Amino acid sequence: MSRFTQTLIPPAQRQPVEALNDALDLSYGDALSKRTGFLIMLTLAGTIAIAGVLTDSTATVIGAMIIAPLGTPILGIALGIVTGHLSLVIRSILWVLSGLVIVVVLGLFFTIFVSTPESLETNSQVIGRTSPSLMDLVAALATGFAGGFAMSRKDLSAVLPGVAIAISLVPPLGVVGVCAGQGLWQDAFGALILFLSNVVALVIAGTIVFTMGGYARDPSSSPDANRRRAYTIVTVLAIVVAVPLAANSIASVAIARWSVTIQQVTSNWLKDEKGARVYDVNWSGLSATVELTTDDGSVPPIDDLRDALSTAIPSYVGVTVDVGQGVEHVVQ
Repeated sequence: MSRFTQTLIPPAQRQPVEALNDALDLSYGDALSKRTGFLIMLTLAGTIAIAGVLTDSTATVIGAMIIAPLGTPILGIALGIVTGHLSLVIRSILWVLSGLVIVVVLGLFFTIFVSTPESLETNSQVIGRTSPSLMDLVAALATGFAGGFAMSRKDLSAVLPGVAIAISLVPPLGVVGVCAGQGLWQDAFGALILFLSNVVALVIAGTIVFTMGGYARDPSSSPDANRRRAYTIVTVLAIVVAVPLAANSIASVAIARWSVTIQQVTSNWLKDEKGARVYDVNWSGLSATVELTTDDGSVPPIDDLRDALSTAIPSYVGVTVDVGQGVEHVVQ
């Protein structure tokens, strides 16, 4: 280990590979107890998380994060990659997939307590997990590094509850099930992307930390060729997840800027109208609807607004003016 690595993971505090296997491999040691414990705690965590989502309770959702054991097999994937044990990687992936199915099915079951799909669209616990961005991936990477160091160092195990809170694993899966059960497929897909990006980030960060800890050179590790293949797979997965998150981040920033521009241009267009007010800009894909009112329900010529917007926002962005009482004007 280099001096820098020894500073990050001091030899005196470095966990032996046996301890990591015991902590992260559900088939190592007392496998039956580990597996039943994993399934029990995951089911309870899923139930708590979904209840917290449906009641829009942040505290309840945080409680589910602390209980959730999904981080164990995810970091087990990273350990298997570093040590070249393909069987550990496959077993850990299967446990993660099992957890995914269990929580999503629970979410589908709990949709019986959802009154209307519209109630989910105003739920902060749902909204915050259906439109992941690149910053979510950055946060997950940092959390993964914290989890990797906590597992590799004997003196940092106390931070593991904080790591569990910081990384969002079970709540997004609950949102996937609930939204899918209500037919909100786009929201369900967004929450699934958030979960997958967090999984990939944890695996990447854990792989880096475990490599720095020298576990790849442990006598029990497999040949380098196995690890090189595993590193290649992780790199490809990282790119696959990062690209849509980056695209979503760019789109979110663009829409936020266009919303401000549309509001400003519309306000200038209405400046001579008595009692004119612009309330909000709502989006459906690349189509914006501007909600406004005037005292007598009349508005200036639409062509004036169309000319002003043509130079302010891209031509492929649709704009509709909603004056209220069912009156709408298509601008572009």
